[in-house]
Amino acid sequence: MRKRPLIVLSTVAAATLLLAGCSGGSTPESTATPDAGAESSCLADIASGAGSDAVTVEGSGADVKVSVPEGADLAEAERSVVVEGDGDDVMPGDLVSLRYQLIDATTNEVLSTSERGPDGVLSALLAVQQPQQIVDPTQSTVFTVAAECLPIGSSVVLTLPSAQEGMNPSVLYVETIEQLPTTATGSEVDATDGMPVVELDDAGSPTITIPDSDAPAETEVAVLKQGDGAVVGAGDLVTVQYRGVKWSDGSEFDSSWSRDAAPSQFPTSGVVPGFKMALEGQKVGSQVVVAMPPKDGYGEGEINDADLTGETLVFVVDILATTPVEQAP
Repeated sequence: MRKRPLIVLSTVAAATLLLAGCSGGSTPESTATPDAGAESSCLADIASGAGSDAVTVEGSGADVKVSVPEGADLAEAERSVVVEGDGDDVMPGDLVSLRYQLIDATTNEVLSTSERGPDGVLSALLAVQQPQQIVDPTQSTVFTVAAECLPIGSSVVLTLPSAQEGMNPSVLYVETIEQLPTTATGSEVDATDGMPVVELDDAGSPTITIPDSDAPAETEVAVLKQGDGAVVGAGDLVTVQYRGVKWSDGSEFDSSWSRDAAPSQFPTSGVVPGFKMALEGQKVGSQVVVAMPPKDGYGEGEINDADLTGETLVFVVDILATTPVEQAP
């Protein structure tokens, strides 16, 4: 059953952090959203030891081979640096590209890899807190613990002790490649008539002006910046910045920009239909504006202050990264 990596990482994460003298908590729907200042410190900064030092890494890039010798002591979480990079230090909450392998330390079976990404590379929003549920291995705080406090370009092995009786210990190999931008970097596109007007401040935060016209009867999507990255596929785990306002009065009801501009991450299968329509098929680096009637938002009904029922909603979304979710065979 291919869901094993999710079971391994979700089970091991809390135990690993506890063994390192750090506890992980739950997180709201948008994962890896740090509190103010949280990105300034590491979750664990785990030291090396005899177990992690015993792991061998041969080759590099997509061809790397990770092996654990028989009898290696993996009773504790340990991290050894295989190669130290020369970029900026990686911190919790960062958005990075990486390669990885998750290895069963007893059998040396490869449980999960980044091979599903282009050229074997995936994007990862390094979680500050362990999500209550993860849909892809890269959401686990284990990736944060592996990559944090080291320069971009580093590769490491992190030993993960068995967290449950009958579960083998494992080893996570991670190679960080690049710090990814947290605003859309695509080329500007001419505005679409009839759509909300969007203006950006110096940080990239959008101001949205609703046109003096009736709300659309069908969901409308317009590209504001055209990216040239990977295409968001159905069910992908996407990382975005966004601001949402009501068409009725222009008031904001939700925004990553209002949470210290910390990117949010979720699968496209986990959002309202209008948001999904705005994301799937777009390229990473793009910025889009979407206007969705209630049927593609939170449903028809009387408009009230308690929820978003009956409201036409407008979102401006910066598409920062997309990760194909690991599928069961």
